[in-house]
Amino acid sequence: MNDELSPVTPSAVRTGTDWLARVGLRPTRQRLSLAAHLVGDGKNRHVTAESLYTASRTAGAKVSLATVYNTLRAFCEAGLLTEITVDGSKSYFDTRMDEHPHFYWEDSHRLTDAPVEDLRILGLPEAPEGTEIARVDVVIRLKRA
Repeated sequence: MNDELSPVTPSAVRTGTDWLARVGLRPTRQRLSLAAHLVGDGKNRHVTAESLYTASRTAGAKVSLATVYNTLRAFCEAGLLTEITVDGSKSYFDTRMDEHPHFYWEDSHRLTDAPVEDLRILGLPEAPEGTEIARVDVVIRLKRA
């Protein structure tokens, strides 16, 4: 997993355009720029709104932090990203869409994929009446020994 963002190249923009088209999202200038950073090189990554905002501004995009947040939410609602919340206030956005656990590195505040083949969940509590379990997020917090 590479969490550095993709540079915006013509190829990255095409990949981003295809990514948005898969779910029928309108390819606005801001969405295309952010999508190119997120998936332009075909690699999965975990980003925060702040890291995506900084990368976009560094690349010369005219985008506000509020637009980045709104766009990330739209990508999540469309099924393109998963939001992983750590510490109740810090959100990471994951481009890898299959169910998998994560390591949260407390010293560097990074989120990385953990090996799914080593995870065993033997049971879950029954969902309250009238609800169903949408998904289970597993975040394993790590600190240096």
